[in-house]
Amino acid sequence: MDVSTAAISLLNGVSYGLLLFMLSSGLTLIFSMMGVLNFAHASFYMVGAYIAYTISQAVGFWWGLLFAPLAVAVLGALFEKNVLRKVHKFGHVPELLVTFGLSYVLLELVQLVWGRSAMDYQVPASLQGPLFTIIDSSRDGIHLAWRLAAPALCQSTDAAVQIRCTQFPAYRGFMMLVALLMLVAVWLLLTRTRVGLVIQAALTHPDTVEALGHNVPRVFMLVFGGGAALAGLAGVIGGNAFVTEPSMAAAVGPIIFVVVVVGGMGSLVGAFLASLLIGVLQTFAVAFDVSLMTVFNQHGAAIGPQTFGYPVLKLTIAQVAPILPYLLLVLMLIFRPKGLLGTRED
Repeated sequence: MDVSTAAISLLNGVSYGLLLFMLSSGLTLIFSMMGVLNFAHASFYMVGAYIAYTISQAVGFWWGLLFAPLAVAVLGALFEKNVLRKVHKFGHVPELLVTFGLSYVLLELVQLVWGRSAMDYQVPASLQGPLFTIIDSSRDGIHLAWRLAAPALCQSTDAAVQIRCTQFPAYRGFMMLVALLMLVAVWLLLTRTRVGLVIQAALTHPDTVEALGHNVPRVFMLVFGGGAALAGLAGVIGGNAFVTEPSMAAAVGPIIFVVVVVGGMGSLVGAFLASLLIGVLQTFAVAFDVSLMTVFNQHGAAIGPQTFGYPVLKLTIAQVAPILPYLLLVLMLIFRPKGLLGTRED
């Protein structure tokens, strides 16, 4: 793998990891503040993508970016107030079941309203094309060109000089910017504002907070709605970067829980680190189209059909990339059950 390809793979991995963080941050906040493991979180991501698609078809992408997360926040807050709050006193199992049921209800509603086919949710024209181009020349080395490089820079009149141009999409850069701004905003809200102090105090001392005149159930409703809004924001950003279809929630749902567990249940910083780790791990794994058998043979180990585990050794690293996060989860549960930065005992 050359330097330009490695650099683009790293940036793609970071951008995918930051999208995972946008998804997992809402789930982490809900769990850390309320102790509720929301099985419908990925469904809020799906609903956010569909609402953003509908708004973008009418008035443009930027209005969808603004209003879709707000609509999902309202949906989440209403669910917490009218459903989740009524089963909260019965413990964690009823909470899991009711959020699990909500995920199926939202899936059926999406299919009824928008159908079963994928939506033509496109990246806005202003964010199409490359953000920059990496020009890797065997004679002049590596340098960058803003946006799309001129054709002359990617062609060589000298047969002895090889030039490789690799582009990084502008929308990927936009995804990274939105995720980082969201991280800063959430951190400032929780640590530097009165609202954040009330939210954190309501978690550990709800009676004291209520005695001071704050409505604790309303605080929890806002927390759940805010977590749903973060999932909706991820849907707005990720729906057109990947695909908007009814199965999108099932595709990202398991990986969100992997991120939360690996990072540490309830740790926002842990979720951030785990998201980046998993994003980079999967992206680089996809880029390596080489099997373990080839690696062993290159280092002098004779691998043949009679070798133990031969069918597994024939698989390329790219083929096993989808299971790598779950392998990481298993290893984390064995050697560090609390996750990277987990602090909760329950």
